[in-house]
Amino acid sequence: MRDHAVLIAGGGPTGLMLAGELALAGVDVGISERRPTRELIGSRAGGLHARTIEIFDQRGIADRFLRAGQIAQVTGFAGASLDISDFPTRHPYGLGLWQNQIERIMADWVAELNVPIHYGTEVTGFAQDETGVEVRISDGRTMRAEYLIGCDGGRSLIRSAAGIAFPGCDATTSNLIAEVEMKEEPKLGVYRTPLGIHAFGRADYQIRDGEVVYADQGPIRVMVTEAQVGTAKEPTLHDLSQALVAACGTDYGVYNPSWISRFTDVARQAATYRARRVLLAGDAAHVHPPDGGQGLQIGVQDAMNLGWKLAQVVKGTSPETLLDSYHNERHPVAARVLRNTMAAVALRRDDERTHALRETMAELLTMDEPRKRFAGMLSQLDVHYDMGEGHPLLGRRMPDLDLVTTGSSIRSYTLLHGARPLLLNLGGENSMDIAPWADRVQLIDAEYGGEWALPVIGIVPAPSAILVRPDGYVAWVGDGTQAGLADALTRWFGLPGTL
Repeated sequence: MRDHAVLIAGGGPTGLMLAGELALAGVDVGISERRPTRELIGSRAGGLHARTIEIFDQRGIADRFLRAGQIAQVTGFAGASLDISDFPTRHPYGLGLWQNQIERIMADWVAELNVPIHYGTEVTGFAQDETGVEVRISDGRTMRAEYLIGCDGGRSLIRSAAGIAFPGCDATTSNLIAEVEMKEEPKLGVYRTPLGIHAFGRADYQIRDGEVVYADQGPIRVMVTEAQVGTAKEPTLHDLSQALVAACGTDYGVYNPSWISRFTDVARQAATYRARRVLLAGDAAHVHPPDGGQGLQIGVQDAMNLGWKLAQVVKGTSPETLLDSYHNERHPVAARVLRNTMAAVALRRDDERTHALRETMAELLTMDEPRKRFAGMLSQLDVHYDMGEGHPLLGRRMPDLDLVTTGSSIRSYTLLHGARPLLLNLGGENSMDIAPWADRVQLIDAEYGGEWALPVIGIVPAPSAILVRPDGYVAWVGDGTQAGLADALTRWFGLPGTL
C-alpha cells in the first residue's frame, strides 16, 4: 500500500463517492477497506432518494442505477407516504435498489477512474503533523497522506483517534435484520405490534402500480423489534429466534441465516467534522435511526460537498479554510435528519395516544404544503446552504435544465459531469468576463426560455447568469450585472491566477 495525497478509511457508498470526486479533480486518492473483497454481506440500505439520483446524474452515472433498480415513490414519514411526482426535478421519484448493488455500481465507477481500493486493510492509528498524516495500517505498514478521511462507520476509529466528541442520545430500541430460511413461511409485509414494527419480504421483488410484489421463492428477509435493547455484540441465530417468538409468537422454524445484523435508534453527531488534517463523512460523522432511508443519502452528499473542496486545497488552489465550509454546510443537514428520525421513532409506539398522534400527522401530510415541506426534507431536494441573502437559488441545488448552446441542446447536469465549476451566462454572449479564473471555471453561454422552479419553493425569477459549484449548488446569481461575481469566484475557487 503506497502513499496517497488523500487516504479514505472505508469503502462504503460515502468513501466510494468521495474517491470518485477526488479522482475527477485529478487528486491521488486511495481507499483502505477492511472487507477482504468488494462484496457486501447483507443489504443494509434499500434504495436511493431523488437528490441522490440527481447527484449521480451530475456525474453521468444515474442511468446505471436506474437500469438496476425499480422506480417508485419511496418518500414517507411515520408511515405516511409522500408523493413527489409533482416536484420540479427530472427524477421525481425514488429507486428501490439494495445497498450491495449500489456499492457494486459505485465501485465499478471508481475503478474506471483508476482509484486503488486496498481490500483487507484497515487504519489502526495515525499521527498528524503540519504537512500530513502518518497512517498505521493493519498489516503493519505505515503510509503517509496529506489528508485522512474517516468514512469508517458509526463506530469510527478515525473519529475516536482524532479526539472528536460524538454527543447524542443512546439507544432506546433495537431491531434485528437478517436473510434466512424458514420452515414455516410467514405472511409477507409490514406489521405493527405492541412490541414494535416487524416485516417479512424477499430480496427479489417487483414494484407494480406502487405495490411491492415479492418473488415466490428464495430466502426470507426479516426485520423484527427486540424486546430489550440488544448488546453491541454481533447478533446470533438464537437472538433472532427469541426476538421472533417475542414479537410473533413463533420463530417460523428460522434456520440457515446468510447474515444477521442489528440496528438501534441511537442518534449521535460529531461535534466537528474536521480535526486539522482529519475529516469525517457519512456514518462516521452522524448516526441515526434508519427511518426514511436517509443515511446512505446524506453520506453520499457529504462526499459530494467535501470532494471538490478538498481537491482544491490539496492542489493549492484554495486555502485550508475552505474546508471549514464543509462542516458549516453539512452539519446542519445531518442535525435535521437526526431530529426527524428521532421524531419518527417516537411515532412508532403502539399506545393509543401515539396512534392518535400518528393518524393526526398522516392527515396533516395529505395537505399540500406540509406534504411538500416534509417530502422536500426527506428527499433532500430542499437542502439550502447559507450563503447570505439574495436570490432564492443562492445556496440551493441547480435545476437540471434543457439549455440551448450554439444551436444545440444540452442538459445543465451534463455540464457538471467533469466536476468542474460552471458559470452559466444566460444574458447574451460575450457579456461575462472571468479570464482570471478561466483555468478552473467553465463559462458557458446558453439560452433557456422555460420556468425556473425549485422543489417546495415553486417558481423563482429567472437569473441572467448563475455560478454553480462542482457539487451542483448555486454560489452566485446574476441580475444583469457582475456585482459580487469576483468575490464568489475567489471565495469558492481561489484567488485569480493562482494556478
